[in-house]
Amino acid sequence: MNINFLSLFVLIPLLMMLGLWAARGMKQIRAVMVTGAGALLALAVTLAFLYLHRRAGGDTSEMLFTASQVWYAPLHIHYAVGVDGISVVMLLLSSVIVFTGTFASWHMQPLTKEFFLWFCLLSEGVFGFFISLDLFTMFLFYEVALIPMYLLIGVWGSGRKEYSAMKLTLMLMGGSTLILMGILGVYFGAGATTMHLTELAQAHLPVEVQRIFFPLTFIGFGVLGALFPFHTWSPDGHASAPTAVSMLHAGVLMKLGGYGCFRVALCLMPEAAHEQAWIFLLLTTAGVVYGAFAACVQKDLKYINAYSSVSHCSLVLFAILMMTRTAVTGAVLQMLSHGLMTALFFALIGMIYGRTHTRDIREMSGLMKIMPFLSVGYVIAGLANLGLPGLSGFVAEMTVFVGAFEVNDTFHRTLTILATTSIVITAVYILRLVGKILYGEAENPAHLKLTDATWDERLTLICLIVAIAGMGLAPFGISRMVNESVMLVVSS
Repeated sequence: MNINFLSLFVLIPLLMMLGLWAARGMKQIRAVMVTGAGALLALAVTLAFLYLHRRAGGDTSEMLFTASQVWYAPLHIHYAVGVDGISVVMLLLSSVIVFTGTFASWHMQPLTKEFFLWFCLLSEGVFGFFISLDLFTMFLFYEVALIPMYLLIGVWGSGRKEYSAMKLTLMLMGGSTLILMGILGVYFGAGATTMHLTELAQAHLPVEVQRIFFPLTFIGFGVLGALFPFHTWSPDGHASAPTAVSMLHAGVLMKLGGYGCFRVALCLMPEAAHEQAWIFLLLTTAGVVYGAFAACVQKDLKYINAYSSVSHCSLVLFAILMMTRTAVTGAVLQMLSHGLMTALFFALIGMIYGRTHTRDIREMSGLMKIMPFLSVGYVIAGLANLGLPGLSGFVAEMTVFVGAFEVNDTFHRTLTILATTSIVITAVYILRLVGKILYGEAENPAHLKLTDATWDERLTLICLIVAIAGMGLAPFGISRMVNESVMLVVSS
């Protein structure tokens, strides 16, 4: 129940890649993916129950299921793993997206085996990142998660896929450079004796060191978290990526940015975070409002969701920078909620595009009569996105804004009020979009012959909708699990 248990999250994707390499034919490829993705989902659910059981039993350790193995002694690099409530929630999210993304790619052509191999490698990096407690190991898995994106978009994408893949890769690698500089600065600033996260947090870096490396680390992770104005890779990347890659990209990969900003930048350099937070709060507030306004003027379904993601991911960073217990808890809930609902959106967009062969909203109407299952799913995704009570978006956004308003000064409260305007703007573009493409009469006669969702598509959508509704109706267990972990880091 130590290192081997958490390491299964890294081992299973490796075994999936070996299975894919040996597979012959579509049936074997699908069997490997479903078995592996199902095992990851079962493992994440089991971990959540075991974590809650340990906490209920009185274990107050900051990290549970910890283990460490020396990897490279001269630089004190360890393969160190462990989880708290935040990590457990992120692992649950990742496993749900990988599972549903497998079925969303059920008919992927061409080069099906190669697509799933890169998909598994991306999953490997994501799971490894969330369980790592060593800065270098975390950075290594971070890079493993980023590299496959170039090929997954450049080979299997659509539209300006080569341009989008290159832009995404260059911008994220630029962010990685800043992260590496920040990690080395933290390591040598702490005396070059450890890269373990909890030990570095206890070592208390000199404030002079924090002032230099906090902005580097925050911007480095913030690039992946759609920090304004470094977000421009995101809409192009989303628009060109195949459906399952968009789901994993927006649903999980962008959460590495928010998670890294909290776990590395904020936790290891709190004094610099308090001093410099106002600069990044201005940027994140601009991102929240800009992303919502930009979504209003888009005509492509994927671009609408991509700019919506910029707004919601900026809200995650906004909440982290408020540094109150409620706000940071809200940031984690927002990561979980956005991951689920944006995966649902991209899955639906891929399914609609596969039938209509267009993502232009001006060329679609009356789809509710033609494909009711997909249309109802789209309505649910839209309502979750605009924060309807009873769905995950409401729980997350309310927690964020309540926590942000707890900071009792004019500057923070003004920015909070500005950020809340995104709720109204989101309602405008979601309701206009739903009304335009789903209701009324179908203007294109060819659309009248289209079919509704197949069994694999229905399974994908039902899993995501159940998760969104479950979080919205009964958020207490997840919220308590996250809040307990935040309490150990954020004092107020």
